[in-house]
Amino acid sequence: MEVQETRVQTDRVLTIPNILSMARLVGVPLFLWLILQEHDGWALLVLALSGVSDYLDGKLARRWNQISSLGRLLDPAADRLYILSTLFGLTWREILPLWLTAALIAREAMLLVMVWILRRHGYPPPQVNFLGKAATFNLMYAFPLLLLSDGHGWLPSLAAIFGWAFAGWGTTLYWWAGILYVVQVRRLVKADTTAD
Repeated sequence: MEVQETRVQTDRVLTIPNILSMARLVGVPLFLWLILQEHDGWALLVLALSGVSDYLDGKLARRWNQISSLGRLLDPAADRLYILSTLFGLTWREILPLWLTAALIAREAMLLVMVWILRRHGYPPPQVNFLGKAATFNLMYAFPLLLLSDGHGWLPSLAAIFGWAFAGWGTTLYWWAGILYVVQVRRLVKADTTAD
């Protein structure tokens, strides 16, 4: 009975954690527009609210036993869309160099190929691991700091130092997590072909 009740809860779509994730997704185009229009203060506010909702949706989902299949898709999708929109906006404004943007997008493309391979073998996408979460955490700090660094004075200079430190760590961890996913996919596919 208890197991069935949990299953029903995890299948629900309209939960508070899912609504928070959906709101984050709706905020992505607004955030990108604000960056491109150079309304940096408002863009940072939207990004900060996104960070708070990201924390809350996971916390509430676990506390209220509302972890759902939809939530497992929405949460990383919102993270990736914020990262991609920030990359685009900051590269367009020449705050980020093209090579860094290319490195992060190449890693996303690599993961899309891995997800495609997993689906062909009947496996779901891999769960986000701690390393991937740490990478996203670093990048989510790096981008607002780099946005703040677009100016003159002590605050932009300080933001640039910390922003580039977080960007370096985030990019390294992002690729490391990506390589671990490739290894994980390779093992699954190898085990699958050996079993046949």
